[in-house]
Amino acid sequence: MTRSAIRFVHRGAVTTLDGFAPTRTVLEYLREDLHLTGTKEGCAEGDCGACTVILGRPADDGTLRFEAMNACILFVGSLDGAWLITVEDLAGPDGTLHPVQQAMVDHHGSQCGFCTPGFVMTLAAYQLAGAEAEIGTINSWLAGNLCRCTGYGPIQQAAREVAGTDQPSWFAQQIDRALPLLQGLVRDTVDVAGANGRFFAPESTDGLADHLEGYPDATLVAGATDVGLWATKQLRDLPHLVNVKSARDLAEVTVTDAMIEIRGAATYTDAVPAILADYPEAETMFDRLGGVQVRNAGTIGGNIANGSPIGDSPPFLIAAGARLRLRRGDARRELALEDFFIAYGKQDLRPGEFVEAVLLPRRNPDTLFGVYKISKRRDQDISSVLAALAITVDGSSGLCTDARLAFGGMAGTPALARHATTALIGQPWTLASIRQAKSALAEDFAPLTDHRAAAWYRLEVAGNVLERLYWQHQGDNVATAAHA
Repeated sequence: MTRSAIRFVHRGAVTTLDGFAPTRTVLEYLREDLHLTGTKEGCAEGDCGACTVILGRPADDGTLRFEAMNACILFVGSLDGAWLITVEDLAGPDGTLHPVQQAMVDHHGSQCGFCTPGFVMTLAAYQLAGAEAEIGTINSWLAGNLCRCTGYGPIQQAAREVAGTDQPSWFAQQIDRALPLLQGLVRDTVDVAGANGRFFAPESTDGLADHLEGYPDATLVAGATDVGLWATKQLRDLPHLVNVKSARDLAEVTVTDAMIEIRGAATYTDAVPAILADYPEAETMFDRLGGVQVRNAGTIGGNIANGSPIGDSPPFLIAAGARLRLRRGDARRELALEDFFIAYGKQDLRPGEFVEAVLLPRRNPDTLFGVYKISKRRDQDISSVLAALAITVDGSSGLCTDARLAFGGMAGTPALARHATTALIGQPWTLASIRQAKSALAEDFAPLTDHRAAAWYRLEVAGNVLERLYWQHQGDNVATAAHA
C-alpha cells in the first residue's frame, strides 16, 4: 500500500499532512504553519539545540521510545508514524509547569531565555529515558544544547533534580493516549508528490531498491544531519527526497559470532551499544560525535555514504577492518571500506546503489586498539584529526604481525596510512619501531592547513597518538590520560 500523505500524532490527535515541499523542516512547520513559536531557530544546522523537540515511537516491548531531535534540520516527512512533542505540550492543562520546567525555574537555569525551550526539551527526554544523575551523563545529554548566559551549572542542577523522577499525571495521560494512536498507524510506503517536489518513504529495503532503480538521481536522506544543511544553508533545490529510515528492516543491528552487521539506516543511538561491547576504546569518540540529538538522527551508513574526509566513524571502521555491502536492485556487492573512498567528494557508489550494511568484524582480543578525536573543543566540534589504530603483537616473539592505521582529516578522504603500516609490520613492538612508523606518516599524507589545524600540527599529532597507543599498553606504571 502507498499513501500520499504522512500521518503522525500531535496534541492528542492524528494529523494527516500532504502537499508539503520535501525539504520543509519541522521547525518551519511548527513556527509558520502552526504558529507554535516556543521552538526556536538558533543555528539552522543542528548545533545549538534551541529547536529541540521530542519524537515518540512505539518500541518492540509495547512501550514508547522518546528521542530528542533537532527540528531545524529534520524534514517534516520524517514525522510519519511518530508522536511530535514540543515545549508547549509539557505543562498541565491548568498551566502547572512540568517538573523539568519547574526545576529550571527553581535553579535559575535561564537568563535571556532564547535557548531555554531547547534545554527544557532535552531535559524532558533525559527524564523520560530514566538517565542517571551523574555529571558525565548529564553533560553528554546537554552537549547538543548551547547557552551563552548561564555557564551551564544551574541547568546541570535542574537535571540532577529531575533524574529518575516520574512523569506528572497529565503527561502520563498523554502517553497513555498517544500509544494506541501510534500503534494504529499502519506503516505503509509514503509518496507525497506535487508542485513542490516529491518525498518518498519506502516501507522496506526492497521498496527502496526498487524505487532507486527507477530514480537513480533521487537524493537519499537518513538523519538529515548533513542533507538538512544542504537545504537550510546552501539553499539547494532537492526536488526528490527518498527517506531511507522509513525502511524499518534497514535500521537493524545484528550481532553474530563473527560480525556486527549495522544496516544502512541504523542510527548512532541504536548501533553504538553493540559496537562498544567489542570496541570500548571508541566510546569517547562516539560520545563526542555531535550531541544526543545528532546521534538520535544520524546514521553510520549516512556518515559513510556522505564521504566526508572529516567524518568521525569511517577511520574507526577502517581500522577495525569493516566492509560495506552495497545494493542496487537485487544485485549486491561487498568491498573493503577504505576502497569505497576514491577521492574528495567521490565514492565508489553507482547510480541507484545504496549502502545496505556495514559489516564490522568482531574484536580480536589480541589487537591493541586506540581511537583519538583531536579537536579544539571537547563537544560539538569537527575533528582536526581522527585517528584509529589497530595493532596486533605476537605475544611470544614481540613482533607486530598486523596493523591498520586509519586517519580522518589528513587527506581528501578517510584513509589508511600504508607506509606507516609497512614500517611497523614485522618489527618489534618497541618505541624505536613506533618512531620509525611516525616518520613514515609524511609519505602517506600531505595534509592541508585550514582554520581547524595547520598541516604540520596534523602530522605531528597523528604521529604522537601512535606513540600514545604504545605507552597506554606498557602497564600500570605508565601514567596516561586514556580518555582526554
